[in-house]
Amino acid sequence: MEQFIVSARKYRPQTFKDVVGQQAITNTLLNAIETNHLAQALLFTGPRGVGKTTCARILARKINQEGYDDPYEDFSFNVFELDAASNNGVDDIRSIIDQVRIPPQTGKYKVYIIDEVHMLSQAAFNAFLKTLEEPPKHAIFILATTEKHKIIPTILSRCQIFDFKRITVKDAKEHLAEIAKEQGITFEDDALHIIAQKADGAMRDALSIFDRVVSYCGKNLTRQAVTENLNVLDFEYYIKITDLILENKIPDLLLAYNDILAKGFDGHHFIAGLASHFRDLLVCKNPATLPLLEAGEHAQSLYAAQSHKAMHDFLLKGIELANECDLKYKVSQNQRLLVELCLMQLASITFDGEKKK
Repeated sequence: MEQFIVSARKYRPQTFKDVVGQQAITNTLLNAIETNHLAQALLFTGPRGVGKTTCARILARKINQEGYDDPYEDFSFNVFELDAASNNGVDDIRSIIDQVRIPPQTGKYKVYIIDEVHMLSQAAFNAFLKTLEEPPKHAIFILATTEKHKIIPTILSRCQIFDFKRITVKDAKEHLAEIAKEQGITFEDDALHIIAQKADGAMRDALSIFDRVVSYCGKNLTRQAVTENLNVLDFEYYIKITDLILENKIPDLLLAYNDILAKGFDGHHFIAGLASHFRDLLVCKNPATLPLLEAGEHAQSLYAAQSHKAMHDFLLKGIELANECDLKYKVSQNQRLLVELCLMQLASITFDGEKKK
């Protein structure tokens, strides 16, 4: 039986062209290599799973490729990776400083990739300063970190800093669609959208979730299977709840909320999601703000239909009430009652409006 390799490793980009959602950084690095303007100390910073270590490895390979015929040569003897999370002492840095002086046997540069650099001790940072400021001409240092604020200013001022951004839902979804096609998996647009949203800007997380969902539902990814497996409250719940609110059906509302709690969802998560749902309906009302609605094709049509039914004033009042409930939730002694009261107030907004008329 062939060993399974997780998608995050199997589809790790091998060239700058394959890197998802970091166009500005990859272009800058490519131009720097072509024009021979590459700094000797680079700092890659940004959230987890957005391609910092991947870009560092691609760069390490790319700068040594000039003048070599074999495009698959990986120059592994020239690339030194240090995980600063487990090698964070002065001795670890000193051993690097001793190695740096020796020029490479093949290729042009020796590249030192130091991952999780914020974990280095104060003494290790200080031992590193001089070498980082004036490295030998054959050495390039690439530091990667998720927590730039923990790095001392004297290190930051010696590096060229590249800020990696979170990957957008759209980019993550397109990349997942390509991988699904490659694996021969049929999918619903909304299913991939939920995975991309759940990943919260990290491509690695998106791929891990994708693997998990594929294990659950095989070769056919449906929205229902994804929501079941990830245990998320998807838009259909909120559309149903909003319909009940607009129709002033308080008993049905309370039963629907009870059903949501019975499925193991958290009341706080539910009420925050309801406020976001009202916001999405507001966004649908104006064609200019429509790009702010991050949803799949099927979801967009349902949102558009419901936004016609819901009045502008109702949505603003609804957001205000849901937000108020969200703020009070943590300190409330009876959290269930708080949410139920909020739902009753929401269902009474249009009711009161009719009475006043």
